Amino acid sequence: MSLRPDFKARAVLVADRIELRAWKAQERLASNPLAVSVPGGGLAVLFRFGVVVFFDTTEREEFDFFAQIGPSLVGALPLPETEEVHVRIDFKAREGMQGDTVSLASDEIERLQAVADVLSKSVMLAWYEARIAGSFELIEPLASELQRTGRIGARARGLSRQIGAMLLSQHLMAGGVEVDDKPELLWDRPELEGLFIRLEDEFEIKERHALLVRKIDLISRTAQTLLQLQQGRHSLRLELYIVILIVVEILLTLYELFFRQG
Repeated sequence: MSLRPDFKARAVLVADRIELRAWKAQERLASNPLAVSVPGGGLAVLFRFGVVVFFDTTEREEFDFFAQIGPSLVGALPLPETEEVHVRIDFKAREGMQGDTVSLASDEIERLQAVADVLSKSVMLAWYEARIAGSFELIEPLASELQRTGRIGARARGLSRQIGAMLLSQHLMAGGVEVDDKPELLWDRPELEGLFIRLEDEFEIKERHALLVRKIDLISRTAQTLLQLQQGRHSLRLELYIVILIVVEILLTLYELFFRQG
């Protein structure tokens, strides 16, 4: 495999999961993460949480590649999330981000895997950030309504789904993307740790992840509080109905007793 000195790296979140076992050993350029060649000369690094990172490929080559791996995609997204950077191979340059360009000493596959790991996490975080922003748009008017009127309206019926979505997001971030985990390739190539840490810092991976965790927790707790208030209203209404039924039953009993005595 030989890449040009200057090329584009593009991360695409395309599905909920990619079945990596579909690739035979002889088709793999590297593992952990899986790297395979792309027809036309480029390279693709695949992650089981649904991200493919392309190096030195055209849009047509990427389209054809996704068509090829379609059966391995589980829960394909209708609108993929993407993120891209420019990569320059220069053995004289200091490895890391130089402006908006990633500088690498060589195009050896382990270096590209390190870049792919950071890009894959960044594009996943971008997808979660957009999703959490939508959740804030739902929760904020409900909280404002509660502050203004002391009650919440019918829109709160979707809160249980919102809580479920937040719990799912927490599960996926903890068990799927593994943002806080060091990639396995660094155990075999510890000299690449400096490059990885510089890229991780440049893309603010840990800071964005920590902020998302706090936001998810805040949304979940707010939704649970609003849902409890709504359920409390329903409970009071149900208790009132029960009291009314008891009173009616007593009145009917008294009426029957009085009627019979009369």
